[in-house]
Amino acid sequence: MTSVDASVMVARMQALGAEITSLGPALEQAAPSGEFANVLSNANAVLAAASDPAPEPTTSAAATSSAGAAVTPSASLLGLADSGVSGSSDSSSSSGSAVTGTSVVADAEQYLGVPYQWGGTSPTTGFDCSGLVQHVYADLGISLPRTSQEQVTAGTPVDSIADAQPGDLVFFEPSASGPGHVGIYIGNGQMIDAPHTGTDVRIQAVGQPIAIRRILPSGTGSSVSTLSGAIPSNLNVPAALVPLFDSASAQSGVPASLLAAVAKQESGYDPSAVSSAGAEGLMQLMPSTAAGLGVNAFDPAQAIDGAAQLLGGYLKQYNGSVPLALAAYNAGPGAVAQYGGVPPYAQTTAYVNNILGMLGASS
Repeated sequence: MTSVDASVMVARMQALGAEITSLGPALEQAAPSGEFANVLSNANAVLAAASDPAPEPTTSAAATSSAGAAVTPSASLLGLADSGVSGSSDSSSSSGSAVTGTSVVADAEQYLGVPYQWGGTSPTTGFDCSGLVQHVYADLGISLPRTSQEQVTAGTPVDSIADAQPGDLVFFEPSASGPGHVGIYIGNGQMIDAPHTGTDVRIQAVGQPIAIRRILPSGTGSSVSTLSGAIPSNLNVPAALVPLFDSASAQSGVPASLLAAVAKQESGYDPSAVSSAGAEGLMQLMPSTAAGLGVNAFDPAQAIDGAAQLLGGYLKQYNGSVPLALAAYNAGPGAVAQYGGVPPYAQTTAYVNNILGMLGASS
């Protein structure tokens, strides 16, 4: 067995301890949306890294296989592996580092030369264009829809090829049902794709795509200091709730506009809302979270105060970054720590972008 440097082991144990500490709150935050797979995938990644006796530089070829990621004994003993809730059998548990455009391109490059197969989703039997895209992102723990017509709705739009970044999806062949072809942009005007029958996965010029979508979140985005404290009219806040948001803002320092936007996203301003997972009230707090905050989730004033406590703590933790605070509110601080930013989960990315869009802020 190859020895491991002591400092590496200390760092691993610190990451493992942080993940275990944040697992319960992360599961509670995931409950309203049912996105438990992402939380457990995070935990698996940290557990796998902590128990790996001799870490190698992460590459997709080493991290995954067509049979799925290996399960370490420690992960299995904690009951987090093989839980049956993962979004993909090919998801990677190779490392806790952030998924980047570079890692997407590196993963895609390992499939160069795999033959095109209509309907194909595996390097063993071949890929079609959207099967390749889905498989590459699944390797990195990110779930995408199966077809190009569905994939064009994922992530956020990119204005032009001049603004495209490695890892962005580029779409072609317009039709009534949506684009008929998709590739992965790799930079310098090139993409990786599975073109058509009789070809294989290859690098070629990107040309002029009809749409570009960014799947990966980027940066820490807007600061709380840039947000207006006044509640914008587009939020359509019920008049009875406005003074409650203002009061919570005055006590916590969290802008009333941000609290109102979270309420709109979470419950549509319904103080009696209960999700299928048990999240309650205006701000969709889990019962245990509400109890820990000392608030009644069904009382609008108390629910807003509780959410302000959470968001205020996250804003301090992330140096005023609104996207990171929202990501922690939605997916848990453990997930933010795991990825070094907004986690690349479709649900969390949409959640953050929706709220920032309401406030006219950037992600």
